[in-house]
Amino acid sequence: MPSSPLASRLDLELKPDRPPILRVDTPDDAASWASEHRDALRAQVTEHGAVLVRGLELREVDQVGAVFAGLSGGLMTEREAFATRESYGQGLYSSSTWPTNQPMCMHHELSYTVEVPGLMLFACLTAPGEGGATAVADAEQVLQALPTALTDRFEREGWLLTRSYNDEIGASLEESFGTDDHAAVERYCRANDIDFTWQPDGSLRTRQRRGAVVRHPVTGRRCWFNQIAFLNQWTLAPEVREYLVDVYGEDGLPFNTRFGDGTPIGEDVVQLLNSTYEELTRREPWQAGDLMLVDNIRTAHSREAYTGERRVLVAMAEPCRPADLSPTPEASQR
Repeated sequence: MPSSPLASRLDLELKPDRPPILRVDTPDDAASWASEHRDALRAQVTEHGAVLVRGLELREVDQVGAVFAGLSGGLMTEREAFATRESYGQGLYSSSTWPTNQPMCMHHELSYTVEVPGLMLFACLTAPGEGGATAVADAEQVLQALPTALTDRFEREGWLLTRSYNDEIGASLEESFGTDDHAAVERYCRANDIDFTWQPDGSLRTRQRRGAVVRHPVTGRRCWFNQIAFLNQWTLAPEVREYLVDVYGEDGLPFNTRFGDGTPIGEDVVQLLNSTYEELTRREPWQAGDLMLVDNIRTAHSREAYTGERRVLVAMAEPCRPADLSPTPEASQR
């Protein structure tokens, strides 16, 4: 892909251990700048997987919302969230609530849904004292680095996400589905290929089988696209996992992942996935005012542990349904 006009006018820094960085002179109106450069900037995201824009000096929620709107064709409403967020309306959210001393490992946002965001938008209003980077990893490289036998199995079978909704851990029923009406939740599940069971106490358990490898909707390249490691019990801190298993049992964990045939995924597999991500991780510490765009199909992202206050706003855009989200032709015809 040839360099865009935006790249030729601005200082695009390319280093192997960092996401590409565009440094800009602070515009009088960040939203107008975003609208003017939307196509060129989006082309760079497709080419590189992610771009960090430094110099817009984003400071206010309304300003971020206007910039995000200028860079997208409309923001998505999150459904099936696994953790709570604060909503600022019209598809603008806080980052997920997660313990500051525990990392959120590499994942692709909402990779377990039928309609996934093609683009993630992040804006840092307050940078943490230490840590807290939104790091990225190339999903094409991850797929190539993993053992072929393992990726072949996941590509053949897909992966299974199991969830148990309760009022104590993770997002509530209403936060995930936008309603706590059982009939409405059931309609959503049926429409989105999710098996569901209501428990005697009124809580909900779900299972959904999804593809682990997809083709990028623009480039056609194969990407390792899932949340197999992130939502698996072995990624949790040992003390957290032990507590949850003790309280809820392995079948009642708030979330867990399995091979597509229902077989448990071993700790060794999860460690391999996470270590492969780490080898391919690129990170750049947040600075207040930064903007970051991430191609959600091409690029996994994480949130590292941090100290101090950290305020990052998030939005999802460009909904898409990758043609091979289902692991097999038979599954796609269900």
